[in-house]
Amino acid sequence: MGQCCSRATAPDSGRGGTNGYGYSNQAKPAQTPPSYNAPQPQAEVRYTPPAMNPPVVPPVVIPPKPTSDTILGKPYEDVRTVYSLGKELGRGQFGVTYFCTEIATGRQYACKSISKRKLTSKADREDIRREIQIMQHLSGQPNIVEFRGAYEDKSNVHVVMELCAGGELFDRIIAKGHYTERAAATICRAVVNVVNICHFMGVMHRDLKPENFLLATKEENAMLKATDFGLSVFIEEGKMYRDIVGSAYYVAPEVLRRSYGKEIDVWSAGVILYILLSGVPPFWAETEKGIFDAILHEEIDFESQPWPSISESAKDLVRKMLARDPKKRLTSGQVLQHPWLREGGDASDKPIDSAVLSRMKQFRAMNKLKKMALKVIASNLNEEEIKGLKQMFMNMDTDNSGTITYEELKAGLAKLGSKLSEAEVKQLMEAVCSNLED
Repeated sequence: MGQCCSRATAPDSGRGGTNGYGYSNQAKPAQTPPSYNAPQPQAEVRYTPPAMNPPVVPPVVIPPKPTSDTILGKPYEDVRTVYSLGKELGRGQFGVTYFCTEIATGRQYACKSISKRKLTSKADREDIRREIQIMQHLSGQPNIVEFRGAYEDKSNVHVVMELCAGGELFDRIIAKGHYTERAAATICRAVVNVVNICHFMGVMHRDLKPENFLLATKEENAMLKATDFGLSVFIEEGKMYRDIVGSAYYVAPEVLRRSYGKEIDVWSAGVILYILLSGVPPFWAETEKGIFDAILHEEIDFESQPWPSISESAKDLVRKMLARDPKKRLTSGQVLQHPWLREGGDASDKPIDSAVLSRMKQFRAMNKLKKMALKVIASNLNEEEIKGLKQMFMNMDTDNSGTITYEELKAGLAKLGSKLSEAEVKQLMEAVCSNLED
């Protein structure tokens, strides 16, 4: 906020006798019915004078009933009675993700706290409800973040999930400093496994991108986990979906044509594979409209570096995952069986050109920069100025380090004609630096 094939049984939540949504699991004690067959002795009737001080009967505490404004459809529950919330881990459109600790066990998790004030429409509320349902439905599967529980109070909905402490996928690849086709195949296999599980269990993800995958731990062979299901839906058989969702670089052409099904997830996974092998997305432009036009009409580039040195088997898989006709596109199951991708397949252990890592680093940095620039100064700069800011950072970052100095930023913004105050420039600098160096 921030974020795993048969159905696994959901693990016990371990939250003091409540299920995943906080309802009590305790059974009512059995009552022994009276016997009506044996003769009953006649009771002796006696007069008992009223007591001077009648016993005080404690009031019955009735839990608050769900009201029309609750999202989870259950009484309010304070997440802080079960978990201690710690430092902020991330911030999104609707809320904040915190590090949290289960009070009873000391186990560490992540808690995404979603502000109800920002859920301004019925659709927003339904989206949050559906995301929680899907996370609970998929929990326990490989490569999917573990769901722990959902709580609601007057101001927020809190979603507690597995803490993925290993960081983002691209960060790990870049930090390692060397890279092979076999490593790319291992990563792609985990991504496609998420697609396969989702489709098998009746879910369409709709927003696959590298930022939505985190590593479970900092260990070398940590499992990759899908963490964000905010745009996911339960698949309705025979229904064609029409709303445009997802992130520009990863959107399938049929999404732009407003008639699509679950095949879009394989396309998005194919875009991720293209980036893993080349460091850049297959369809590139300076504007969202330009990206969409390229997705609909341009041919995939297999001529530029490093593609001449990439194996034919890898290129074959990319082509089949990025087939514009969804009927000709491979299914997730077929992708997992492809000779290049399957375990023990023919993916080469030969190092990929180091320029791929440099491009991947720049692509990641520019994405984070654009996101932070939009968050911090969207109300002050127009689209052309944002484009200029992005180009300015690219020009200044001559060593591809992903950083520039405060004075360089201030001078560059002045050249753009920006009216940002000194405080706003500092805010932008802090935001960008913290995100590029995390």
